[in-house]
Amino acid sequence: MRRILITGALGQIGSELTMKLRETYGTDNVIATDIKKNGSEAAQSGPFEIVDVTDLNKMGEVAKKHKVDTVMHLAALLSATAEARPVLAWNLNMGGLMNALETARELNAQFFTPSSIGAFGPSTPKESTPQDTIMRPTTMYGVNKVAGELLSDYYYHKFGVDTRGLRFPGLISHVALPGGGTTDYAVEIYYEAITNGRYTSYIDKGTYMDMMYMPDALNAIIDLMEADPCRLVHRNAFNVTAMSFDPEEIANEIKKHFPGFEMTYHVDPVRQKIADSWPNSIDAVAAEEEWGFKFYYDLAKMTEDMIYKLTNKLTSNKTKAN
Repeated sequence: MRRILITGALGQIGSELTMKLRETYGTDNVIATDIKKNGSEAAQSGPFEIVDVTDLNKMGEVAKKHKVDTVMHLAALLSATAEARPVLAWNLNMGGLMNALETARELNAQFFTPSSIGAFGPSTPKESTPQDTIMRPTTMYGVNKVAGELLSDYYYHKFGVDTRGLRFPGLISHVALPGGGTTDYAVEIYYEAITNGRYTSYIDKGTYMDMMYMPDALNAIIDLMEADPCRLVHRNAFNVTAMSFDPEEIANEIKKHFPGFEMTYHVDPVRQKIADSWPNSIDAVAAEEEWGFKFYYDLAKMTEDMIYKLTNKLTSNKTKAN
């Protein structure tokens, strides 16, 4: 990768991936785009363009202007938001993906887009879910992700576009706020533990979901994109994971740092139904074998880092406000 265009660059993944890529490949070589600009470091620290991903002409115009050789398409509505607005989700998630793939095809650019454990459904094996398995999701987000995986495969086989992707679990970050996903509770709980000492979980006890800390996710993206294409059997939607836990386990880990922390439950039936349709744990052997996937952060290491980083962030924000 030399010149990289990122759509959805101000979202949960994009805001951190943009900065990571600028550190690695040079500030001027990473063009961040989103539907609007904000005051974030990702928007202000280097090239930025306003791009609505449903506008093919605009996306192509920006890509050609900056002579990109890589397109990273991140713009999407997440699971809970997509379930509330299914028509918008289809138009944005699938229309945007098609436009990004067309842009990559026209420029002969390398291509990345994330998939998700949301692509799995109730009939998928729930324990050690394999790379290749039954995929019959019951959510609009999941349908989008399965269709996106197949569409990326199609562009590789039909047009030779170098498409690559990761099937992400829930991603936990101290930088970007949650954006409407089912796994958002695993981010919100840290904020509430630090600021209020308590949290009300909308996901029920005993509900296991795979998770990954954002630094590991960013490294996985770069490692996959830099991998030898001859080794890639699956290319799109590699299973990746770092940990699987339920709300009680993350709460207990937080209590090691805040002994007085309390958690209660008020289950959201929509997000709980989505969570129940996903695996309890997934198998990432294909990613390990084909391009050397590895992770560093387990639940204990992630919790320690999240509490440290968020405490500093929230203290700094409070000082500025005063």
